[in-house]
Amino acid sequence: MTTNIDLSINACAAHYGEDEVAMRNYLQNGQKAALKLKNRGPIKFDDKGNLDQEILAAYSEYGFYIFENVLNEDELIDIKADLDAMRESFPLGPDSKVTKSGDVALGAECKAPNLIWSRPLADPLGGTAIANGRHQVKLFEPKPAEDAPQAAPFVLLGSLQFSESCLRVYGHPQLLKVAESVNGADFAPFHECLFIKDPGVGAAVSWHQDGDTHWNSDVFDEGIHGFNFMAQVYGSTCVNGVWVLPGSHKVGRMDIKKLVEESGSERLQGAVPLICNPGDVVICNRQIVHGSFANTGFEPRVTVNFGFHRRTSVLGITGSGIHCAAKEYNKELIEHRSRVIGYAIDARKQRFPAENSYNYQPLNDAGKVYVWDKTAKNDMQDYNLEDLSI
Repeated sequence: MTTNIDLSINACAAHYGEDEVAMRNYLQNGQKAALKLKNRGPIKFDDKGNLDQEILAAYSEYGFYIFENVLNEDELIDIKADLDAMRESFPLGPDSKVTKSGDVALGAECKAPNLIWSRPLADPLGGTAIANGRHQVKLFEPKPAEDAPQAAPFVLLGSLQFSESCLRVYGHPQLLKVAESVNGADFAPFHECLFIKDPGVGAAVSWHQDGDTHWNSDVFDEGIHGFNFMAQVYGSTCVNGVWVLPGSHKVGRMDIKKLVEESGSERLQGAVPLICNPGDVVICNRQIVHGSFANTGFEPRVTVNFGFHRRTSVLGITGSGIHCAAKEYNKELIEHRSRVIGYAIDARKQRFPAENSYNYQPLNDAGKVYVWDKTAKNDMQDYNLEDLSI
């Protein structure tokens, strides 16, 4: 019986011309390999409240772990409603400041970058100097449909100022406890965004490793550049999802051009897709080689993306300038950026009062209490100018 994902795989492969069979096999084999890995399941903690050791071991081995059923149906409904509202407030295009209704568009009054656009099915980063040239190769760019728009939404930066439901995901007590288990109780914030991969137009993201600052550090290890959580609103497939090269987070900066050459194509040998259901959340090491193909399938993907660092990785460090202006990350700046965690915890408490809220040690130690209200919402504008990018 042909399934929806089979149809998407066939549709994707058909765009690759002479490589159609090879691409279909790659997608199917990658999906099978991903589902065989022992790195998915519910979030579990031990008797002391620490993340289960088997989960930590699997995350260390592969560089990613899929937490299943983290976001319940009510939360997914909230996020989808926010997404619909945000789309209505998107500008007409990359150079517009107004919506299709003529209203002031989302982010129009912000100084920080927010909505990033791409040509349909393009790879806007591959082979460019953007992000310090980390996207070393350009992926294949399929031909979009004749009626496709000139540009499509790609990434929404600073997303927590535009979506209260995403802010509440950021304050999820179990996810913050995972962050504590991985990066210590004094973990620091990083950066938040929405990745938007609409069917038939969603852009590719060339193979790359995140992180710029610590590759040559004397204390380099597998966790020094932090991690991202990737919460899946509609799910993630081998067609529309992120692919990763398991274990590559441990070996330092890699020559991706060489990996492509050794693989004989952009279909990297050994890579697997992140296969997720709606509500699943992936923890993904920033140092892992990862990327995604253009979404030529039929399923949408929207990923609520947010990350955290060890405090030692950012304190006293000059930022790389990818997500914010380069500056030294001193104690005061880190504390100020961390207020967003406080807002998120309180926003979540207001929506889910029966849930046990997370206690974030650095705010407690500083005697800081943050309340999510109108003043806080105003305070969030352009908060991503202080993203802690390394």
